[in-house]
Amino acid sequence: MSTENTPIGSVASRREFLKSATAATAAVAAVGITPVYGQNQAPSANVIGANNRITIGHIGVGGQGMAHVNQMKPKHGDNNTASIAVCDVSKHRQNFAKDAILKGNDSGKVDTYGDYRKLLERKDIDVIVCGTVDHWHTKVSVDALNAGKHVYVEKPMTRYLSEAFEIYDTVKKTGKILTVGSQGCSDMKWHEAARLIQAGKIGPVVMSQGSYMRNNPKGEWNYSIQTWCTPEDTDWKTWMGHVGKKVDFNADHYFRWRKYYPYCSGLLGDLFPHKLHPYMLATGNPEFPTRVACVGNKALHTDKHTPNTPERDVPEIVQLIAEFPSGMVMHITSSTVNEEGSQEMIRGHKANLTMAGNKVELKPQRAFADQIDPYTSPAFPGENLPNHHKNWFDSIRANKQPNAGIDLAVKVQTVISLAEMSERFSIMCNFDQKTRKITDGTGKEVKPLTYGSHPLS
Repeated sequence: MSTENTPIGSVASRREFLKSATAATAAVAAVGITPVYGQNQAPSANVIGANNRITIGHIGVGGQGMAHVNQMKPKHGDNNTASIAVCDVSKHRQNFAKDAILKGNDSGKVDTYGDYRKLLERKDIDVIVCGTVDHWHTKVSVDALNAGKHVYVEKPMTRYLSEAFEIYDTVKKTGKILTVGSQGCSDMKWHEAARLIQAGKIGPVVMSQGSYMRNNPKGEWNYSIQTWCTPEDTDWKTWMGHVGKKVDFNADHYFRWRKYYPYCSGLLGDLFPHKLHPYMLATGNPEFPTRVACVGNKALHTDKHTPNTPERDVPEIVQLIAEFPSGMVMHITSSTVNEEGSQEMIRGHKANLTMAGNKVELKPQRAFADQIDPYTSPAFPGENLPNHHKNWFDSIRANKQPNAGIDLAVKVQTVISLAEMSERFSIMCNFDQKTRKITDGTGKEVKPLTYGSHPLS
């Protein structure tokens, strides 16, 4: 019998496996997404009916915010949605987003706001998309949830750890549906991996490894500074918000904010979520970490190759190791100075899973080769933003948790926040999920980073 696409164990179990694999593949073909394996569904208040139009307010319409505007617009008909309002601290960006939504749709109406709270006051807006700078994610999301809106918040979900639990507690209190913008969670290969793992096909998970690598000789995130960005156009005081280290109007900070600690944790906030969310989802039972260690550096000083920009606060290379209660150890690497990635792999005691070519391939360990057959899944469509949007809209209508819902997101943010503290303070961070307290290797409690707690916060 051929081992290609052949599952594991006895003939009976193999038959059951094939049935479930066929069902999963059919679901993917039908809608492009399937439910998250192993995640609980939570109730939501004021569920939007399956046939009702969902109205969207966009808060923060810079580069990432406009990606959502541009990707949602062509799918408004399919998803029965409508973008009806935009908000940004920049008047230029408000008008640019409005024009983009209205282009080719002269009968529509889009209102613009400089104060997101005015947008949230509108009873005719059902959901918001938060594409702001990271340090505004929590305030916007919590206020939106309390105003009765469902929330799509860009990654990372929050800037600091205490904010992650503030959002978590607010989601649980309001019953609203929140998803995080890590679209890899709606890539079905990770759900297939979760199904295999939860079925015991690779034995206990012992390790996982992945990477997100780039190589930018002129320094990552040194985006072009636009002439329209002036103190007259941009509400700088509002943009700065509640960061501890405030500066006067600075276009470099405005466009290149990912380089600077008061607004972002760099690679940990930008690229790591795209790996942490899927890998933790793929276990089928995402956990809080028990301890996290992280190292990084900026030895190449790539910013010197872009004129008139300060050197970044954040590292150019980062390596993270996290341990979980189940015993799994996760190793994720990211870089802006070398683009070669590591093999994407989840290692079990009995077999390994690899995800090359957007297929999930199961290979038994030598010691278990007589017990376990190899298996290769069908090829899944690659990750894309429209599928992730659709999952959120479908989840709102079906009153269920989305693929990147709060129960996964709060655990991912815990890893990110502990990693930032580990790297910046040169410590191992231990975490107690019951008390939400952090300790170092000696057992001494460490106060989490937050606004104003450090010179670069």
